[in-house]
Amino acid sequence: MNTTTILLLLVSILIAAGLSFYQYFFRVKSKSKATLLLAFLRFFSIFGLLLLLINPIISRKTVETVKTPLPIVIDNSASLTDLKADKSAMEVFQKLSENTALADKFDVQTYQFDAGFLPADTIDFKGTQSNIDVVAKNLKNIYKNQHYPTVLISDGNQTSGEDYVFGFNPDNKVYPLVVGDTTTYLDLRITQLNVNKYAFHKNKFPVEVFLNYAGTKSINATFKISRGSNVLNEQTVALSPSKKSATLNVLLPADKVGLQILKATILSKESEKNTYNNVKNFAVEVIDQKTEVALVSSISHPDLGAIKRSIESNAQRKVTIVKPKQISSLTNYNVLILYQPNGEFKAIFDQNENAKINTWIITGNDTDYNFLNQNQNNFSFKMSGSKEDYLAAFDSQFNLFALDNIGFEQFPPLENPFGAITANGNTNTLLSSTIRNIETNQPLMAFAENQGKRSAFLFGENIWKWRANNFVDKKSFADFDIFLDKTIQYLASNNARKSLVVTHERFYNSGEGIEITAQFFNKNYELDEKARLTIAVTNTKTKQVKNYDLLRTTNAFQVNLDGLGAGNYAFTVKELNSNSVYSSRFEVLDFDIEKQFVNPDWNKLNQLAAQTKGKAYLPNQVDTLIKQLLADDSYKAIQKTLVKKSPLIDWIWLLVLIAISLAAEWFIRKYNGLL
Repeated sequence: MNTTTILLLLVSILIAAGLSFYQYFFRVKSKSKATLLLAFLRFFSIFGLLLLLINPIISRKTVETVKTPLPIVIDNSASLTDLKADKSAMEVFQKLSENTALADKFDVQTYQFDAGFLPADTIDFKGTQSNIDVVAKNLKNIYKNQHYPTVLISDGNQTSGEDYVFGFNPDNKVYPLVVGDTTTYLDLRITQLNVNKYAFHKNKFPVEVFLNYAGTKSINATFKISRGSNVLNEQTVALSPSKKSATLNVLLPADKVGLQILKATILSKESEKNTYNNVKNFAVEVIDQKTEVALVSSISHPDLGAIKRSIESNAQRKVTIVKPKQISSLTNYNVLILYQPNGEFKAIFDQNENAKINTWIITGNDTDYNFLNQNQNNFSFKMSGSKEDYLAAFDSQFNLFALDNIGFEQFPPLENPFGAITANGNTNTLLSSTIRNIETNQPLMAFAENQGKRSAFLFGENIWKWRANNFVDKKSFADFDIFLDKTIQYLASNNARKSLVVTHERFYNSGEGIEITAQFFNKNYELDEKARLTIAVTNTKTKQVKNYDLLRTTNAFQVNLDGLGAGNYAFTVKELNSNSVYSSRFEVLDFDIEKQFVNPDWNKLNQLAAQTKGKAYLPNQVDTLIKQLLADDSYKAIQKTLVKKSPLIDWIWLLVLIAISLAAEWFIRKYNGLL
């Protein structure tokens, strides 16, 4: 307390004493014990009130020593066990974390990492992923604006995350302790394999393979891709110390429908320490996109032949040109193309009310627009009797499916009656129309979807001229045929809404996250947040069944099935309130990314050390590392003087005591007849 506060306290005592003396002792003849008690109570009440007004503060000074943090981070991934470096890693970790000299100079804190970053509570070397970059990000967040060294015990082999070399703060030294045998062994490895998960039947799908070689002599390796006992592709790859990597691009035939399990293998006549990384299994689901298309027309027109030839350029499509009255049943068709509908199409529209087959309506000069207004509700037509030529303008914002502008603006105009075409609901316009370069703000080709049924509309005839123009310009029908093929593919997709929709992959790599997502809709197709979903997963070989509950997320239900071993699994998702069921299968491929390495990545860890002005060490150099840390004068403890100010009294308790004092004084005065 300062001098002013002390003086105020003395004055308060005098004021309280003076007022008490004046009331109970000045000109008072009798001085009983009750009077003395009343005087004390009055003194305490007045002094307490003055003490509240003064609120004296006392200051306390403490000296605190702040040590430099020393995070010691150990790699907890399974690759250390595979490299037989787990024991040496644990030994150097314990030697560093239990060193008393380091503890005197630094605030030693221990962590572990694999896919994530955690305190080093339980180290078992069973992590399925190695993400060193997560160490850099977490240390930056934990020790913001601090200057500190880091000891990283790892083999340097990262299997996920960004490049860790430049992830650490360059102003804070990193000392990698490289564990594992650094001797170079001959090793062939499939580093990465890129392939689309889906392919179409009777097409070819690309596979991109990255090969890596470690060794001291030139070799010829044999690379092959096989399906069961059938070799689909085989070639020889020359590798040497000067050519340590190779990239192969292979086209494979999608000749079987369904999930195809394939195996890529790289082998040579030389013996290898690790052959697990010579093989990589992968899978492709081959989809049968065979589509039966009915091209219905009551007139003859060149467009019919052009459309048929264009669609059938894809071997999976078959187009049948029929008259409206020749179709007795729609069940044999996947897509209907209704060319210039009129009254003869009435039976087809009526049948399709129940069949709900996706349709493509093409209009022209012979179209009955009154009939269309009565039999579909996506567009309204008010057409005149005069003809007009409409040019196309491509809408780059169209996103129902991927399609490039193939030069629609340069195509000849389509012919259609002049009039107004109005959309009645949500539609997606692919091509808008112009008349002599004047925008009409009307669609030329558009798509609509209503209650799961998809529809396409082309407002104009003579599309055969587009196909011919495309051939004249590019000496090929390919671009135009792709345009029509994607239109048919969109219409051939069955998008009927179900109450229980489950999203999953047909195959997963072991060690990857296996997530299955489900949505349950009520009868109004609204997401039911009160649904109760469970999943039963059965290993088809062992018949072992595991049951899980799906947990609610933002807009779906989700379950994580991590930890399943390689094999085939059947699963059933069930909604308990409605008993809705979805069943399917998936396969977990045998692949352990942590077994891909035969050596620690000394070069990468050494690069990290150089980037942060640190130094890389081997396990037998741990004593040298300790001496280096102890001798570094840039890491010194800092003494901080902390001044803590606190009130001399607790005002709440003082108010309570003042209230008790005043109440006691009143009752005593009342009892003695002094009121």
